[in-house]
Amino acid sequence: MSKSMLKEWTAHELVAELRRRERVALTEQTGADRARAIPASVVGRSHELQQLSTAELAKLAQDRQRAIYGVDNRQDLYLVKSAKVHAAAKGVVALVKTTDLHRKSDGSYTLATEPYRDAYRLCANEPFVSQPTGCFCSGFLVAPDVVATAGHCVKGPADLANTRFVFGFRMVDANNARTSFSADDVYAGSRLIGRQLAGDGTDWSLVRLDRPVVGRKPVKIRTRGKIANKQALFVIGHPCGLPQKYAPGAQVRDNIPAPYFVANLDTYGGNSGSPVFNAGNTTVEGILVRGENDFVTNGSCYVSLVCPSTGCRGEDVTRSTVWAGKVLKQKTRSRPASGPRKTGRRRATKSAARPRRKKT
Repeated sequence: MSKSMLKEWTAHELVAELRRRERVALTEQTGADRARAIPASVVGRSHELQQLSTAELAKLAQDRQRAIYGVDNRQDLYLVKSAKVHAAAKGVVALVKTTDLHRKSDGSYTLATEPYRDAYRLCANEPFVSQPTGCFCSGFLVAPDVVATAGHCVKGPADLANTRFVFGFRMVDANNARTSFSADDVYAGSRLIGRQLAGDGTDWSLVRLDRPVVGRKPVKIRTRGKIANKQALFVIGHPCGLPQKYAPGAQVRDNIPAPYFVANLDTYGGNSGSPVFNAGNTTVEGILVRGENDFVTNGSCYVSLVCPSTGCRGEDVTRSTVWAGKVLKQKTRSRPASGPRKTGRRRATKSAARPRRKKT
């Protein structure tokens, strides 16, 4: 295929063809099904792409997105010099399966991990390929004993019983991750304060921990008003279950939906539940709940594709104002009285809304 012909293909069309090939390989579809799997924009000229191997197609898609949209901004915390970023990161927590956390005789814990490359069948040139993975979602401290995360990360009592909240899972240098934790870094959830997973895109959970967190302060959250259009943002969390990452250089893309906004954050699965910070004042603007960064196969292993800064839909962030009221109630109840008089009335906590359907 000539270079001029290749230039006619958009990154979206190249990825669509990769997805089609992957579906065919996985399900061994019939010829009729394969034809239906070809996107409408590609039908009629897909034979041109058939001349490319899957490896060539994957590289072309990566190069096309990188040239147009920029690079992956994720960074390990040990490389970040900003004091405000480090302060924000202290309140971010990894959600870990109880079966992956082992308590030792001295009361400390060890996290069982799997190499990132093996867990996702990644190609050798992927970022962070030699690092460990060990968690399934992210969260953050919003009160001394309350963690916020995505609603699809903790769905109910069974999930809560099988989850531990671990602070400090991060790389300490280029070659070593912190996988041993003191008892002060590990917490269980005692109950769900509130949760919503709804068809309008709302997605959040608030979990009361078994005790107040030691040595870490809750993050500051927006409780009213609305984030500015095109406001600069950053996110801190655990993409693909990796040690904590900081991803700057994002901004609000779509500020219209009432329960959430859309941003061009560099995030992956495992980032669900991460706090999304206002880059100007480090206030949390919301919870990351849905994203577009993903992997495609090149035929033998998987490579990641960075979400376009302006071309793809972006990542959805449930606004903090949707759930901040419940956090404020918890803080008010736990605050000691300022004088000898005590308030005589205690308001009942409303139960969490039942989600209409699951969002992934």
